Amino acid sequence: MFSSSTQRKNWMFNSEQDLANLRNESNRNFVNDHGHKEGKGPSDFLTSADERILCKKYELYLREFCRKFQPSMPRSVIGTSFIYFKRFYLHNSVMEYHPKEILVTCVYLACKVEEFNVSITQFVANVNGNREKAMDIILNNELLLIQQLSYNLTVHNPFRPVEGFLIDIKTRCTNISDPQRLRPAIDDFLDRCLFTDACLLYAPSQIALTAIVYAAGKMQENINDYVTDVLMGTDGKDKLNKLIESLKNIRTLVKNLEPPPKDQIRIIEKKLDKCRNQENNPDSQIYKRKMQEMLNAEEDRSARKYAKIAEQQRLADEQLVGSTKLS
Repeated sequence: MFSSSTQRKNWMFNSEQDLANLRNESNRNFVNDHGHKEGKGPSDFLTSADERILCKKYELYLREFCRKFQPSMPRSVIGTSFIYFKRFYLHNSVMEYHPKEILVTCVYLACKVEEFNVSITQFVANVNGNREKAMDIILNNELLLIQQLSYNLTVHNPFRPVEGFLIDIKTRCTNISDPQRLRPAIDDFLDRCLFTDACLLYAPSQIALTAIVYAAGKMQENINDYVTDVLMGTDGKDKLNKLIESLKNIRTLVKNLEPPPKDQIRIIEKKLDKCRNQENNPDSQIYKRKMQEMLNAEEDRSARKYAKIAEQQRLADEQLVGSTKLS
């Protein structure tokens, strides 16, 4: 149930300004930390607005990756991937963790959570370029992603509420003979909604209802009576104005969508190459050295553990031999 979920408790926010404040804070924390360490000024780093443009670009990549994925990916996996991606960059800067690496990790984790069973080998077969490197990046970032999501992995998407509404409309809204006619416009609206922050501001059922109202308008069907009389009923009249406001706000978010400006993206990405945290850049020598040190430390722990077990076994053997001699 969404009403008792961690999504509602921990990942729903009151306004777009609340989201902007969190993103500004993440940007400010990175700039303050690395500016002090590296002797750089604010102009050497991306602004919070730059980061939003870059995230929007990689959300387009995320959608295209999911669209082309083989075997065909359920919509619940796509929706969950987007929500993970948005949650992650509320509290992290793109200068700390590059979106292209977090993107594929979000999709991989969503496959697991939504029980779309693909192995890591099958998954990286859908990645262009060095697949062994992609596998390492995904597996290295998976625990980080889970931690940054506060282990709140269950996601409620609007796709299931849509199905419930369509069944209900067929049963209780007599002026629409075939609700399935609405489906193409519903799907189009929900696809565009993925690129907004609606999932962080409104309940899945509200997003689903907005998609249905939008689709009805496109098909010149009237479901106003269904919303006001059937859904809300007599007891819900006092909540009707709030619901209508929410539906309007969601439609506005979708209507105001704009593609990220390509000319700015090129400038931002060049700047990102210079200001990103090289400790989290798989192509940097610092990152490779850190990984090698971690590998060496793991090998040392394994060697010590093996030596301890061997010593315990030797002492046990000596005790056994001594007991045998005494007898």
